[in-house]
Amino acid sequence: MQIHVVESGDSLNSIANTYSISPNQIASANQVSETDPLVIGQSLVIPIQGSYYWVQSGDSMSSIAQKFGMNQNTLAQTNEWPIERELPVGFRLYIPQKPKSMGVFNAYIEPSGDAFSEVLQNAARESAPYLTYLAPFSYHANRDGSLTPPQLDDLASIAAEDGATLMMVISNLEEGQFSAELGEIILNNEDVQDNLLNNIISVAKEQNFKDIHFDFEFLRPEDREAYNQFLRKAADRIHQEGFLISTALAPKTSAEQTGAWYTAHDYKAHGEIVDFVVIMSYEWGYSGGPPMPVSPITEVRKVLEYAISEIPSNKILMGQNLYGYDWTLPFEPGGDYAKALSPQAAISLARERNVPIQYDYTEQAPFIDYKDDEGQDHKVWFEDARSIQAKFNLLKELQLRGMSYWKLGLAFPQNWLLIDDNFNVIKMT
Repeated sequence: MQIHVVESGDSLNSIANTYSISPNQIASANQVSETDPLVIGQSLVIPIQGSYYWVQSGDSMSSIAQKFGMNQNTLAQTNEWPIERELPVGFRLYIPQKPKSMGVFNAYIEPSGDAFSEVLQNAARESAPYLTYLAPFSYHANRDGSLTPPQLDDLASIAAEDGATLMMVISNLEEGQFSAELGEIILNNEDVQDNLLNNIISVAKEQNFKDIHFDFEFLRPEDREAYNQFLRKAADRIHQEGFLISTALAPKTSAEQTGAWYTAHDYKAHGEIVDFVVIMSYEWGYSGGPPMPVSPITEVRKVLEYAISEIPSNKILMGQNLYGYDWTLPFEPGGDYAKALSPQAAISLARERNVPIQYDYTEQAPFIDYKDDEGQDHKVWFEDARSIQAKFNLLKELQLRGMSYWKLGLAFPQNWLLIDDNFNVIKMT
């Protein structure tokens, strides 16, 4: 698999000729029309085995081999080029595909209303082959320990068709918001806890969930140890019944980090108690905040490097957004919220407004600047093949368990192809 960044003068035909495949293969892989013009700066995934490299001034067989982490003799033999012979600038070398890593992948899916929309059903079908877990969001824990379920429809059969396992997400959502008061009741009342755990285990057996996932957010700081104690109790019950237990954690960079989202999440304790965690390493750029990348890799790295100092790396799923935001400028606190959009929609917007896609190489994130019909400036930060590949590289560098996506429903076809290119996805049996 290769990532090609569109330059001025590129067309599907010219790119296809470069890589010796058909334009239709590129269009299909990236879900683009063969008739729509490409956008300068657009990242295309080229569906080939391995990749190509064009020799640049100063390159040698040794330096190129080092760049791709392979032996220079192997590279020379693969390309049937004498190792002592000088490489001409512009010469195309074939780089064999590296062995894939093993990885666990999860994606949350959030139905609304009384039924799954067709968009969400299609998103579940598209992603299931590349997922270990599919996580309907969420079962709401109630103040008496009962559960309010999400709308599941035929999600279980959709997941089963491609070997994805359902994850049972339990949240402290109440009236659409994470509730510290609800969290306080659950974490400090033994009778409520017992009822909640009984209900969770009953539903998990009935619906064939394999993992019980607690996403308790915005808890009171003073409930930090109460949450740890609840998880110990829950882990004992859940493990006795043969299920896994996992939690979602706010993106902290130190044990001393405080705040409504952070204090009650004890990385070290969760790492000892549960089978794995999802680090919510996104939303630096968010709908109510100033324009910036949603998951800038410098900040993601800080969070994950702290996480592996407290939690075994093989217990950590990196959180990753499947969306971007469109901000109206100038940003004013308390003003209009940024609008969420898919990576595909961001590309279409750039084409419509005739602006290039730019890329921040420090934060590994694409963006566009444009004016709307009223002459108002906008900035859009989103994700593309380059930004996702950068996260996969970090995942492998830190030897993490895998990745968890928030959330399905916004089109990003390149992501799934790159999972397949980088990883053998672990499926639960």
